[in-house]
Amino acid sequence: MSDATTKLERQICGLEAALYSAGRPLTLDEIKPVLRTKSDKVSNSIIMKLRVRYLKRGGALEIVVLNDGRVSMQLIERYDNLVKQYNNKPLLKLGPLKTLSYIAFHQPVDQRQVIIDRGSHVYAHIRMMENMGLITRQRTEDRSYLISTTPFYSDYFGFSHNPERSKLQLKQIFRDLKIHKLENGNIEIPSVDNIEGLEDLDDIESMGGEYLTHSGNRLTQGFSQYSSTADNGSQ
Repeated sequence: MSDATTKLERQICGLEAALYSAGRPLTLDEIKPVLRTKSDKVSNSIIMKLRVRYLKRGGALEIVVLNDGRVSMQLIERYDNLVKQYNNKPLLKLGPLKTLSYIAFHQPVDQRQVIIDRGSHVYAHIRMMENMGLITRQRTEDRSYLISTTPFYSDYFGFSHNPERSKLQLKQIFRDLKIHKLENGNIEIPSVDNIEGLEDLDDIESMGGEYLTHSGNRLTQGFSQYSSTADNGSQ
């Protein structure tokens, strides 16, 4: 085996390892250091080689290039039902999940407002979710932060990357679960009419019922599996 072939094989295996370890889609900028290249062309070539390798293998996993150029290792959809009993552990406890839902509904939202509405205990939620890559914080001129969800949040919970559409998906999930308030009876779930960015009901219908029905499965599991408890994890 030539040195070039050995190097290529190391790069392909490195990419595979990175995608497996990340558990989320990676950008080219995140992939390049693993491949030890600064070239988009080289990176895309190696991505394609790994994709072809998985296609030829014919297994349950696939390498997918998303519309925004990020790369993901994921389960082929037809195998979802076979393993759903093993994939029902929520990413977050109920308390952080409520905080994340609040942020997703109101984003971009001032961190001070999150604290006012959810309580000072959510500082820990915010730090944890930022470290997990679910939210991002942008410093404001008045020494606070604007908080928004990230593409990883959308990918993990199966939501649209469009914040207004993801709000509509959240609304559908809470309606299905008969949840009308997020916390302590004082944070109303907004109605569809109060969600900005959708001009009229035609915008909602154009998304399709199936698009809404099959989104947010992991979020649904997270809310439905936890009962109310007295510890901070439920707040």
